[in-house]
Amino acid sequence: MLTAAACLLAVVGLASPAVAAPPDEDSKASQAMENAARQIGALQDLKKAATSTEAKVDSKLLVELKARSNRAATAALPRLQNGVEVSGNKTLVDIRATVSDDLLKALTTSGATLKSVSTRYGTVRAELPLSAIARTAARADVRKVEVADGAMTARQLNPDAKPAAPESKEAKRARIEKNTRAALADRAGPVNSAGDRTHNADSVRRDIGVTGVGVKICALSDGIDSLGTSQAAGELPAVDVLPTQAGAGDEGTAMLEIIHDVAPTAELGFATAFNGDASFADNIRALRFELDCDIIVDDIIYFKEAPFQDWIIAQAVNDVIADGALYFSSAGNEGNVVDGTAGHWEGDYVNSGQVIGKFAGYAHDFDPSANTQVLQPISDASSAGVPVLLNWSDPIGRSGNDYDLYMLDAAGNVLAASQDYQTGTQDAYERVNTPVFGGTGLRLAVVKFAGADRYLSLTALRGRFSDSADGLKAFNTPGVTFGHSAARGAYSVAAAPADEPLPFDLEPGDPPNPSGPYPDAFNEDSAVERFTSDGPRRVFYEADGTPITPGNVSSTGGEVRQKPDITAADGVMTSVDGFDPFFGTSAAAPHAAAIAGLVLSGNPGIDPAEVREALTSTAIDIVEEGVDGRSGHGVVLADRVLDYTGASPQPLAQARGPKIRPSDGGQYIDPGDTVAVELPVTNVGDATAVSTSVVLTSPTPGVTITPRSRSYGTLEKGETAVRSFEVRVPTSHPVGVPVVLNARVTFAGAFSPNTTTFSLEVGRPSDVTVDFAYTGAPVAIPDASTVGASVQIPVSGVGRASKLTFSIDGTTCSTAIGATTVGIDHTYVGDLVGVLTAPSGATAQVFGGAGAGGNNLCQVVFDDAAEAPFSSVGSGDAPFTGTYRPIDPFAGLRGEAVDGAWTFSAFDVARADTGSIRAVSLHINGYVTP
Repeated sequence: MLTAAACLLAVVGLASPAVAAPPDEDSKASQAMENAARQIGALQDLKKAATSTEAKVDSKLLVELKARSNRAATAALPRLQNGVEVSGNKTLVDIRATVSDDLLKALTTSGATLKSVSTRYGTVRAELPLSAIARTAARADVRKVEVADGAMTARQLNPDAKPAAPESKEAKRARIEKNTRAALADRAGPVNSAGDRTHNADSVRRDIGVTGVGVKICALSDGIDSLGTSQAAGELPAVDVLPTQAGAGDEGTAMLEIIHDVAPTAELGFATAFNGDASFADNIRALRFELDCDIIVDDIIYFKEAPFQDWIIAQAVNDVIADGALYFSSAGNEGNVVDGTAGHWEGDYVNSGQVIGKFAGYAHDFDPSANTQVLQPISDASSAGVPVLLNWSDPIGRSGNDYDLYMLDAAGNVLAASQDYQTGTQDAYERVNTPVFGGTGLRLAVVKFAGADRYLSLTALRGRFSDSADGLKAFNTPGVTFGHSAARGAYSVAAAPADEPLPFDLEPGDPPNPSGPYPDAFNEDSAVERFTSDGPRRVFYEADGTPITPGNVSSTGGEVRQKPDITAADGVMTSVDGFDPFFGTSAAAPHAAAIAGLVLSGNPGIDPAEVREALTSTAIDIVEEGVDGRSGHGVVLADRVLDYTGASPQPLAQARGPKIRPSDGGQYIDPGDTVAVELPVTNVGDATAVSTSVVLTSPTPGVTITPRSRSYGTLEKGETAVRSFEVRVPTSHPVGVPVVLNARVTFAGAFSPNTTTFSLEVGRPSDVTVDFAYTGAPVAIPDASTVGASVQIPVSGVGRASKLTFSIDGTTCSTAIGATTVGIDHTYVGDLVGVLTAPSGATAQVFGGAGAGGNNLCQVVFDDAAEAPFSSVGSGDAPFTGTYRPIDPFAGLRGEAVDGAWTFSAFDVARADTGSIRAVSLHINGYVTP
């Protein structure tokens, strides 16, 4: 007969019925067994009692609501931590729904603060009052109310380092301003990534002469707080930032510096990935379809990204790849089986025959031997704040098989649980978090509550599955990398140290970390980082849910994708505060992306399939022989890749802004005028532009140009030449309608031809300024929201505008919090971004990220002709008054008639400060009527 301890081992641990336990262990085991059964049973009580509306609520939220309304509901769960963060009476949620104005209005009316909205991906991120959760879930257009999806970058930090105290906005601003002043004063020379040398990118630029010309590389990460500092230090050029999407933090700045080190003439762009999973997906698409990025790179993983099917983020990646972009992403720092650094198991569900809980649910057996073990132990040394994810092989949004995830301690107490309903319309996903400060003896149980057997994936992100002190054996399998980096066409990038080794152990007692070859290049003896995530990645469904192997979603089905694809450098220096050195696959991915930028620059028009062939076939084989699950095809070397593709330096001649001289000597162009147009062309490329010429045309009716084409001859690298054209404007041309010129520049080179468009304003500006004001009630600006607040300014009777200014008004200016006599009352104006939208849909960013901790904007005028940008103000200048230059010229808003509804939007992009739009105006000058 089995002792109680042996029974417990059979149920929740090691099955070895021939071994009896000492009496004291027998007693402890009995208590643990009773605890586990009682507490999981209590949770199953809640699950079985859930209404149809409650079944649409994340089970962790539901437990929180039950605990608040009736303490007895969770009295049997003394150590349960549901992971729901509540501030005041609100919690951050992701609402999966059919997004409409009606839904957004209902959420706002309920007291929700909207953080981000994605119509394409059916998601609203909001701070939702707890009292509104049930009402929201009850709506027919809402599929699920979830605890907000979490995310992390792939920067490798010291897990034993004491967490830094939160930095206030004021302290951050002071630190960045101090660093910027130092950068301007020092100018000590560039800080170059060692990866530039170890990838032989420096020799490519020197010997081949390819630098990134003609290519735009864009990054997604947390934020670019120190962008101005890096620019002041000469580390970065101008960066095209998606409006309101600068984010917070500086990993993005560090990634951009790496890209610029390797491909210094490539254009750069950025958007944050940290406004929610759907916002991340939207921003991926925006970088390609709005900012025209050729290469996109990120270092982010969202916890809900599915391992077995391309979810919304991977679908966005697929979209931009289909449009011709190259996409690079960090493989992750979740470890690997070879180095014993991972916490990942995947395989077919095995019924242990043991019930855990009161009602139903056979626990999964992790042990592949004849023994039975239904608990997976988490290493004590890697147990702090670890997201633990359970997925199974059902299609996204169509799971009819119900699996649950429980985390227990050695005494059988349930510390965390995720037990959502899966009834055919939900996702095959559960998530718990380990305690913030970790624990001892933590273990996981997977229970099939109902349904068919499926292939499972259990992952502890940045944790490890390790044998426990009380005899549980850990089981690990390869394949911890997942998410959008595993999309078929994406490049998943592993990390190898470029220089000094990682200066800390991932866990106490680990072997030494590898070092890199600097100042030499990577070679066959190079090693990957011990933390780099391994593959491959098994996938069962196409992005639309179509089975890859119909009828087989087990360990013998699906598609096995080779991930990671390639390896690149980490452990490099940047000038960014805190990223010196910069470790993690976060640093590796931008190195690989920048090398790809050199490939595109030296081979314009190259097929993306040929780029993949070049990167993978020329990579240096490291680690295991052949393609492997840690380094992929190996380390990329820029010289080998560019030699393989036959890259060569390319000229790039581009037209610049013309100088205009009306033939009558006047200041303005009138209908009937002949205009001398002096058009400069500059070769910004890597090679001499030969046989350069310009064809100047106009789609504007009646306009003639003489000559139509002009030769600019040979332009050396960096040279500018100017030629004159004569443009005749017909007498019938309407005043205020610009003449459009298209300058097509042709030269001997693959970037030829390229066309630049210019507009010539026609007519004499009127001296009469007409004012149009917003006259409605104050509109509150939601805190830390990309949704923002908007007001409309109606404009009529103007037609075409010769000049436009925008003002933030007010009668009496002060820094008082909540002042009612200013144009915008807001504490910490540095949080605000202002955007003006014309009736045509054209937009201009008015201001953003300036003013630091100063309060209130009052009697501020934004004028293209102003000398000072608003970025020149500091907190000591508050309340902010005066005339400043907008970030984006307002001239771009005057291309069409200005009559109609104009919109001014204000976005608060950081937490803790609030305010309202109160008084704003447009001031427009038309044209003198002949």
